[in-house]
Amino acid sequence: MTTDAFLADCRARLACDLLSNTWNAVVLWALRDGPRRPVELRERIGGISSKVLTETLRRLQFNGLVERQAHGTAPSRVEYRLTALGRSLLAPIDAVGAWAFEHGVEVMAAQQAASAPAPQSPLPLARQVDSVK
Repeated sequence: MTTDAFLADCRARLACDLLSNTWNAVVLWALRDGPRRPVELRERIGGISSKVLTETLRRLQFNGLVERQAHGTAPSRVEYRLTALGRSLLAPIDAVGAWAFEHGVEVMAAQQAASAPAPQSPLPLARQVDSVK
């Protein structure tokens, strides 16, 4: 693998891809204090559907960041926990969160300015006269 972020097999791009999904970092952060059942994760994470949570957990498991543990009880019980690799992402997630806390107002102001309608320029005098006619 290379460290050239413009190449498809770059490790930096891999890390950015892992953190670019909205829910990956949120689910990892929700698991930081220990194993959780999916229902506990849904209660803890606002706005995530069961389907999206399941997809996210499977993606994180595929990437070696979380592990699934099924307990042989009735009814069946499943928990998810961070792997050592998943724990290693908590510090970068915390750093991004700190950046967002520090600069979030600026980002939201830029978004608001970009989405505001452009001010209407007054018609040239000749067009104003034509519009009166």
